Amino acid sequence: MTALATGVTGAGSVAPETPVRTGRGRSGAWRFAVLIVLGLYFLIPIAASVLFTVRDRGRGGVTLEHYAEIPGADGFAEAFTRSLALAGLTVVIVLLLMVPTVVLVELRLPRLRTTVELLTLMPLVLPPIALVVGVRSVLAWAPDYFLNTPLAEAFFALQKPALPWILVLVYVVLALPFVYRALDAGVRGADLRTLTEAGRNLGASWPRVLVSVVLPVLRTSVLNASFLTLALVLGEYTIAAILGFETFPTWIVRISGSQPQLSVAVSVLSLLVTWVLLLLISALDRRRGTKENS
Repeated sequence: MTALATGVTGAGSVAPETPVRTGRGRSGAWRFAVLIVLGLYFLIPIAASVLFTVRDRGRGGVTLEHYAEIPGADGFAEAFTRSLALAGLTVVIVLLLMVPTVVLVELRLPRLRTTVELLTLMPLVLPPIALVVGVRSVLAWAPDYFLNTPLAEAFFALQKPALPWILVLVYVVLALPFVYRALDAGVRGADLRTLTEAGRNLGASWPRVLVSVVLPVLRTSVLNASFLTLALVLGEYTIAAILGFETFPTWIVRISGSQPQLSVAVSVLSLLVTWVLLLLISALDRRRGTKENS
């Protein structure tokens, strides 16, 4: 019967045609259309902002004078330098806190992973406006009760306009969710237990293991966490404005009424710098992946 069936199939019957699949082509068209819509959604406002900054209202045509005015603008150097200092301090402190914590949870305390995740998510649950109102209330209340004491002097030192450390502390709290997620993703993809045990067996101390073993393995994650923190600090406005400190975002808002084209030009330039930093991190990540594969 098998031979008979084979003969009939080979000689007298025609194999059914494979149906043409059009779903894949339609899904590709839909993806392309969605990408176009999203691209227009992001690019049109940016293009309009650039056009607004380069348009010469008096003589017509195109001019770059508003971009040339940025370095010499009144208050720009102080505000931008202050924001960079705040961002650098925030990055250093949050990494010093979270890198050992993530490594300790991964190697020694895996049962506390859920607890640490919940704690780092608290800044996302608590609205920033509520956080800053609480901080302002404490700053106003503490000197009255601890006047002429070292604690009152510490509170005054945290609020120096030249470098407000209170903003650094608040920004560290706000950056915890993003930094922990970036570092945790890198730790889960690396065999830290084997690497740290090898370093310890060779006689390295735990600080030496963190610097020479853990940080090179988590280099991309540390860069991503640093970039997210930098973007957070350079773009944060509400907390600095409520506490009365002038940072880069509050300076942009302050000059927007008298110099609107200059303020938009600064915003466009800061967005461009952010993109360049993101591309550099992506290039470093791809370069590292190429070296590891080779």
